[in-house]
Amino acid sequence: MKRRLALLLSTALAALSAVLLAPAPQATATAGTSAGTTAGGSGSQPYASYWYPNTILDWDPATDPDARFNRATVPLRPRVSDPALKANANARPGEGRVVSLVSFGPTSNNPSQGSADPNYYAFGHWQYVDTLVFWGGSAGEGLILAPNPTVIDAAHRNGVKVYGTVFFPPTAYGGKLQWVRDFAQKSGGRYPVADKLVQAAQYYGFDGWFLNQETDGGDSALATALRDEMRYARSLGPVEFMWYDAMTESGSVNWQNALTSADDAFLQESGQKTSDSMFLNFGWSAAGLDSSRTLARSLGRNEYELYSGIDTEANGYNSSVNWNALFPANKPHTTSLGLYRPEWTHTSATGRADSYAREARYWDGANGDPSNTTTSSSWKGLATYVPESSPITAKPFVTSFDAGQGDFWNSGGVRVSSTGWNNLSVQDVPPTYRWLVSSSGTRITPSIDFTDAYEGGSALRLTGALDSDNTVRLYQTRLPVAADTRLDVVLKTPAAGATHLRAAVAFTDSPTVLTTLDLGSTTTAGWERRTLDLSPYAGRTIAQLGLQTTGSTPSLDVKIGQLAVRDGAVDTAAAPTGPTVLGSTDVSPTRRTVRLAWTPSATGSVHHYEVYRRNPDGSRTFLGATPNSAWFVPQLDRVGTETSTVLDVEAVSTEYGRSAPASTTVTWSAATSSNLSLNRPATASGQCNGSETAAKAVNGSVSGGNGDKWCTLTGSKWLEVDLGAARSLTGFVVKHAQAGGESASWNTRDFTVQVRGATTDPWTTAVTVTGNTAATTTHPVSLTARYVRLVITTPTQTTDPAARIYEFEAWGT
Repeated sequence: MKRRLALLLSTALAALSAVLLAPAPQATATAGTSAGTTAGGSGSQPYASYWYPNTILDWDPATDPDARFNRATVPLRPRVSDPALKANANARPGEGRVVSLVSFGPTSNNPSQGSADPNYYAFGHWQYVDTLVFWGGSAGEGLILAPNPTVIDAAHRNGVKVYGTVFFPPTAYGGKLQWVRDFAQKSGGRYPVADKLVQAAQYYGFDGWFLNQETDGGDSALATALRDEMRYARSLGPVEFMWYDAMTESGSVNWQNALTSADDAFLQESGQKTSDSMFLNFGWSAAGLDSSRTLARSLGRNEYELYSGIDTEANGYNSSVNWNALFPANKPHTTSLGLYRPEWTHTSATGRADSYAREARYWDGANGDPSNTTTSSSWKGLATYVPESSPITAKPFVTSFDAGQGDFWNSGGVRVSSTGWNNLSVQDVPPTYRWLVSSSGTRITPSIDFTDAYEGGSALRLTGALDSDNTVRLYQTRLPVAADTRLDVVLKTPAAGATHLRAAVAFTDSPTVLTTLDLGSTTTAGWERRTLDLSPYAGRTIAQLGLQTTGSTPSLDVKIGQLAVRDGAVDTAAAPTGPTVLGSTDVSPTRRTVRLAWTPSATGSVHHYEVYRRNPDGSRTFLGATPNSAWFVPQLDRVGTETSTVLDVEAVSTEYGRSAPASTTVTWSAATSSNLSLNRPATASGQCNGSETAAKAVNGSVSGGNGDKWCTLTGSKWLEVDLGAARSLTGFVVKHAQAGGESASWNTRDFTVQVRGATTDPWTTAVTVTGNTAATTTHPVSLTARYVRLVITTPTQTTDPAARIYEFEAWGT
């Protein structure tokens, strides 16, 4: 148990990438380098930054091409938590806090701005979390991992701090004591690595670092250096540190599972703060937590700056936890809570619906109701112990109930893209209560609906048999009402008619008493807006926002696409200026990836920018959204024989007013790229039978049935193609089992593409892919080679040993 953190990161994180449903593979960054060193040219996919102690010294945001794509823009918002509005009577305000250690992907494969994969861990219970640690780091990739901006933006929008990770693994799992010494090196009165940690946090916009030192062999001098370095870094501020209970003051690694005299100097020493908090290892006991609280208080520190760890990576809410020691009934919490790997709710799920059900069980309890967490299970749900917090303290407040992932994108209720996506930067503040429904009869069912949306990829949906009034409490707020304050509700019913719906508000002078405002009937089956005048309540402050259903119908079905509290008319922002293509990479003759940037709007408050391409028929297609002033377009497709494509960038204000677009043009090359491996001589390590030869992988066909492929069962699995002469290559396309109609479980999981110019040259790896699940993968490159080789290391998603490749294409001129 003590070595759990190191073991999982060093030996299992790469394997988790497939389970985490990572984005479609691209050539990944070289291990140990800063983000921005990816293969594939100037339009390549940007990734979150990761380093070793010595490589971070060379990092400079001015020269790192990925740096601007990794900047968060949402400031940390203040939060409120009214004890009168907590959902669960047992929850204790102002006591134990929650830190959540989450792995969103492998260290070297965290896309900066989301991806085209809609099956991402789009966390939606921020109201119970105080700090999120962007978990990662490994001996083989890099020890220092900065969080990507999508997570920072979403967390900050909800008032949650975000930390990056510094991880020194045990020697048995690749750790080197020299890395720790490199980290703690001193130059005069400075600690150069600490300078870079602070610079990265301030430039990227996150709040601190989780420091996990588990490499043995150190001494007291090294331990003292690490303590002094944390104090130095904190003095540069604002930057925070959380220390993991592993290294002791003697320099040895000896998990205390408590705050003791052997590790307390890493928290506080002689009246001087070393770190802001400490994560206690998982083997804690009731007596150990009691003594930890006593020692923390004697040092002048709050016991809630200690986070007692529980490991849920393997079993989620089936994990065994001594809750009574941590959060004793009817008594103050002993310490705060450290959650290790709560994304189990996603990685163990069979799909999105199952993932959401598991997350609700984990956080809200067995009944899908945070006010009623009664269950025979020892896991009651976090809502049992921790009251909800809300960041909704200022106007405008607008939510479209966007979950930060979707299968399409709607703008003003119009479908502008049918491509799946994830991007937590545009996730709306989730409902404070998931779900609080009161009724004297049959309770209706609220849900996040992914079949329709007004803005983004999802909406709120209320369904069920309505036989009495239902009150749905959605948001806790602190919003002052002025003479021009308005409440907007955008809604939709299957057909014109009664909505059976009222808006519900409560005010801080009587926070549990709801005032309802009727929303009437719809006149169409489309989205309709209701704007309610709140001027009669001017001078009061909104404490709650919700909805109330009324009347009766056997099949209520109403969607809420937007809920907003704003003052006056809908504001707009100025258009951005100077959109510029920073670079692009040809994936095929008709597809590119593009890096785009612009100057932010000079006036107005911007929620995000939306990027579109203009189509030859006059329509537009959505390409992405970001609050940043730079965007990576993962797929720009050429339409017909167009010679150029106009890209539009428009600002969407915090009240969802839209600016005029600013435009730039992408010119398509007149040169015709082609599949250079088509019908070229191919050899392979072997074949499953006489018909499944290497030639089948370069015949240009996937439609010839299950035999129209190269298949092999050899121990070493490779396919080599001779292009006839050295060629300028722009990309590779690999079509796996599913592309030919076979099971997705047989899609190649891990593979590389190697190249060389002559048979006497060594092979050079151009593309490395781990954790693939897709049927077809594309891999942009910019290189020259005659011989190309596909090397398969893990042939399927299961234990099936056969490699199945329907086509291996090498594109170029």
